[in-house]
Amino acid sequence: MIDKGQYKSALNISSGVEQPNYISEEAIKKIKNIKKKISVNDYITGILNENISILSQAITLIESSLPQHQVIAQQIIEKCQEYSGNSVRIGITGVPGVGKSTFIEALGLYILQKGKKLAILAIDPSSEKSKGSILGDKVRMEKLSTEANVYIRPTPSSGSLGGVANKTRDTIILCEAAGFDTIFIETVGVGQSEVAVNSMVDFFLLLMLSGAGDELQGIKRGIMEMADSIVINKADGFNINKAELAKVQYQNALHFFLPPDSGFFPKVLTCSAIDGSGIDIVWDNILDYLTFTKKNNYFFEKRKKQAKYWMYETINQRLKDNFFNNKALKKQIESLEKKVTEGKISSYNAAKILLNEYFKV
Repeated sequence: MIDKGQYKSALNISSGVEQPNYISEEAIKKIKNIKKKISVNDYITGILNENISILSQAITLIESSLPQHQVIAQQIIEKCQEYSGNSVRIGITGVPGVGKSTFIEALGLYILQKGKKLAILAIDPSSEKSKGSILGDKVRMEKLSTEANVYIRPTPSSGSLGGVANKTRDTIILCEAAGFDTIFIETVGVGQSEVAVNSMVDFFLLLMLSGAGDELQGIKRGIMEMADSIVINKADGFNINKAELAKVQYQNALHFFLPPDSGFFPKVLTCSAIDGSGIDIVWDNILDYLTFTKKNNYFFEKRKKQAKYWMYETINQRLKDNFFNNKALKKQIESLEKKVTEGKISSYNAAKILLNEYFKV
């Protein structure tokens, strides 16, 4: 029998070299202290000094659902309020596949040449099941994302009806305080979120495709009525004639709508985000609209109405949150929910019982 002990293994494992710490313990402590010590005034100073890192941290607080974060966020918003309001707010929407990100990049690069500072708040669709989102706008806008005067903030919609409407308006205030004079808000697509976005922008642009069947069938009348301009994208190559035909169709359709409150009749334009043709005309049209609406005072009146609208929206949201976070009601909600699903009580009566109990509390 062979004695295994007399043989040495050919495999030798070295103990290796001890790796040094690339960051000293003192540096780590400093980093931790910075995070702990940052105050509301630090946030304000950072935002006004156009510190993008501080701006991003402040927006994260706005998006947080933690009560302690919300308290700090509202203090930051309140102090930034007086430095806001000096930007042009533009909502951009369109059917899926219309090329919103490509269009935004083309328009963004164009206005950067005019000396503008651009913030893009891109509402990213999130899964109803996992609540996860792609957040891929920085990937899609490769050229724009490398520009110094551009800030791109993709935000998950988290399944809320109006996208991230409740948080987005507060984010606009912080971006304006940070010196961004042009704000783009890209929405998920044609749907209910456009109604919310329209209530926070100065100009609402509807992006459309041509040659995709009956163009007018895929658009809700309400969305077209909100649009301050309709732009047919991908008007290039063999698609130019189709784009011109779609332009005529939309122009004819718009004549059936009531005149807009702004007094500025929406124009239908064509462009190609790929080769850049027509992008300058789109921007000139936006500037014409702003000049016209500021002259007749509609621009300023609209912002006043929007501020009032969001005051009531905030009240509605706070009441809703307060109701569902009420500890005294939680068990009763579960009990009545079960009775409703089993058909033992109507939805109306269950809601009535809960509301009566809530107002007693």
